[in-house]
Formats: sequence, C-alpha cells, structure tokens
Amino acid sequence: MSDFLADYEASAWWGVGVPKNTPAEIIEKLNKEINAALADTKMKARLADLGARVLPGSPADFGKLIADETEKWARVVKFSGAKAE
Repeated sequence: MSDFLADYEASAWWGVGVPKNTPAEIIEKLNKEINAALADTKMKARLADLGARVLPGSPADFGKLIADETEKWARVVKFSGAKAE
C-alpha cells in the first residue's frame, strides 16, 4: 500500500490487560515478568519467526500506545464515513 499512499501504515499489536482497579503491585509484577519473558533470546527468536516485533515497556507506555492508536483509527473512521451496523 505504501507504493500508492505515501504515509500509509497499518499494523496489528497485542498486549496484556487487566481489570480496572487491579492493585498496582500486581500490575508491576506482571509487567516485570512479561518484559523478562520478552527479553528471553528464545522467545524473541520465536516471535521474530512469526513476524512479530517485540516492544517491551511500562504500563504507561502501553496506555499511550492504546490512546494513540484509538485517536489514529478514530480519524480514519470519521474520514471514511464508516458507520456501525
């Protein structure tokens, strides 16, 4: 698509979420362990084999990604005029 639309970009991403009001210490522990798993050489290699790019980070980083993606795709939907049926 980028051959036709210079700034075209679309990707899929995955993350781990927890219910609202989950205690901070649980979120911190999950984040630490998930980032450790993502740093593992075998895990990184397997994800690369699947075409994934590892983006470890903090809960705040993930929150920003979600906010940014929501804003980006909201603009696309508004521009397109798409409506839910």
